[in-house]
Parts: sequence; C-alpha cells; structure tokens
Amino acid sequence: MAFTLPDLPYSFDALEPHIDARTMEIHHDKHHAGYTNNLNAAIQGTELEGKRIEDILANVSKHSGAVRNNGGGYYNHSLFWEIMSPDGGGEPSDRMNIHKAIVRDFGSFDNFKTQFATAAGTRFGSGWAWLCVDKKDKLFICSTANQDNPLMDVVPEEGTPILGLDVWEHAYYLNYQNRRPDYVSAFFNVINWAEVTKRYNEANEGASSF
Repeated sequence: MAFTLPDLPYSFDALEPHIDARTMEIHHDKHHAGYTNNLNAAIQGTELEGKRIEDILANVSKHSGAVRNNGGGYYNHSLFWEIMSPDGGGEPSDRMNIHKAIVRDFGSFDNFKTQFATAAGTRFGSGWAWLCVDKKDKLFICSTANQDNPLMDVVPEEGTPILGLDVWEHAYYLNYQNRRPDYVSAFFNVINWAEVTKRYNEANEGASSF
C-alpha cells in the first residue's frame, strides 16, 4: 500500500502573516508531494511495502539513501502540518502535561523557547529542530540535518518527536529571505499545543510522572 500525501488541516493562508500562503502551497503541494512520490518509488517491490513509516525509519540504516531522505521528508512534513494551527501560539496552559514537562525539564517555558530557537537558528544548512521525548519520559531538544529525524537509528539522539520546525530555506525564503531567526520567532505564534500535548501523552503512555 502506497503512502499518500495528507491534506493540510487548514487553508494555505490560515497561518498568515506568520507563514504566507504561497510558501504553504509550494511546501505542501510540491515539496511534500515530491517526498511522498519518491518514497513510494523507493519502496515499490521491496519488503518495506505495507510497513508503517515509523517502522521504516527505526531501521533506516539498513535501507537506501532514497528511503532515508524521502521517508524522512514524508514523516517530517506530515508532523509539521499537524503541530501548527491558526488558533495556536502562545504558551500552553499550565494544566497541560506538556507545560508541566517543559517546566520540569527546562526550568521554564522561556528557557525552552530560547533553547529551541537556538537549535533551529544554529542548524547549519538544511534541517530540522525538534522537541522530543526519550524512553524515560524526559523532554530534550535537538536538531538534525536534511530530512533526518530522531526516530532514525542513524542520529546521535533518538527519541519520539512531538514538535518539529522545518528550517530548510524552502520553508521560509519567500517571506523571510535569509532572516531565519525571524521565521523561527514567528513559528511560536502558530504552534498547536493541543496536538503537541496529544503527541506527548502518546509518546510514553504510562511513563509520565504527572
């Protein structure tokens, strides 16, 4: 069964002025569609057909570069659309488990925001910044190159990503040009904390100390 390009959960212009409609259209309909099509081509006729994308990425070191790059691109963007919302932004409610975990593991929301922005801003070239959950239910921030992500067995820090920011230039260049820090700052205005909380709760069910 082939992977399918997920629909955006909102209109192209829903995240304006923070992320412009033309960027969203190109990003979803061209870039994400390309990763989806190329992933399907890379796994066609192999033992990977019919497997979940998470299972493919967990053992990606055993597979081709095409599977790694396009599988990562497919998964990363599928997560990216979901963790943004036109009704998002701000600081998560202190009643949310994700807020409690952020304060526990980073000291404060502001500390988390600073560390995440640093990870996104200092990733050289193309890549992603991530907020992840490790196997002991601890949050950590990291960044990966290209379309790699923390689910892969080829990255230094493995974990379950619950928030990701695309810092490839195609994600922001039409509106922000070389001003990546401005794009990173704008991203905090559209984070869908309800979705991030859902992913956090699911990442290590039963392991939470809350």
